[in-house]
Amino acid sequence: MATNVKKSAPKRKSKRQSRQKFVIYIMIIAMVLSSLTAGLAYFVNF
Repeated sequence: MATNVKKSAPKRKSKRQSRQKFVIYIMIIAMVLSSLTAGLAYFVNF
């Protein structure tokens, strides 16, 4: 068994990291919505 294990507090994410994650989520949501609307437009034209 490892005896020299330090339990550190969970690292807080910096504001920059959380902002980057937020922007990535927004981009993914925008991609999904655009693909859905493109698919709907494709089927409406039939």
